[in-house]
Amino acid sequence: MIIAKVIDLQSCDNLHIVKFDFLGKVLTMMSLELNSNIKVGTQVLLNIKPTCVTIAKNITNLQISNSNLIKAQISSISIGELLSYLVLKIEENDVLESIITKESALRLNLKNDDEVIALIKASDISIAKVIL
Repeated sequence: MIIAKVIDLQSCDNLHIVKFDFLGKVLTMMSLELNSNIKVGTQVLLNIKPTCVTIAKNITNLQISNSNLIKAQISSISIGELLSYLVLKIEENDVLESIITKESALRLNLKNDDEVIALIKASDISIAKVIL
C-alpha cells in the first residue's frame, strides 16, 4: 500500500475520478463508491492488488489507456512454476508488488535492478484508509 494525497476530485452521478499526488507523480482512480470524507487535501492509503500491476520494459511512443504509469526498479523477483512475484522499488521506502506469469517474466527477461514501468488501470486502485 502507498500513501498519497487527493489533489483533484470529479463526480458525475455515482462515478468518481480521483487524482492523487504520490511522490510528485499523479495517480488516477476511478470509483463507483467514495467515502464522503474524501476531499482535496485528504491523505490516504491506496490499495493496489499485485495481480493488477502490469510490467513493461523498453516502451517508447506507446499509446495506452492505462492512467497510471510509474517508473520503478525491480528490487527482487521470484520466478515460480507458473507465476512470478516482483517487488518494485519506486523511491527509497516506497514499493509496489506485482504478480505476473512466469512466461511473461521470462519473455521480458526480467531480473533484479531492471528499470521497468508499472502500469495500473484507474479502476484497479482503491482507497484502503483515510489517514488525515
